[in-house]
Amino acid sequence: MSTSKEKKAPQNRTYTVDDIASVLGIGRATAYKLTKSGEFKIIRIGNAIWISRQSFEEWLGMEEPEEENE
Repeated sequence: MSTSKEKKAPQNRTYTVDDIASVLGIGRATAYKLTKSGEFKIIRIGNAIWISRQSFEEWLGMEEPEEENE
């Protein structure tokens, strides 16, 4: 029996384009277009695009606009 504590892997603070494509159920090309839309924060490192987990999840959880009162 081991007495050492197991280390938890830190939760990533970013998503890849493939990650958001999978979450949204869309293709990679559409996911790349979405990253260029400015809807959430991205970080470019060389050719790689990283999406801020927090800003993506806030965008994803946005409520639909309220219907106008007549």
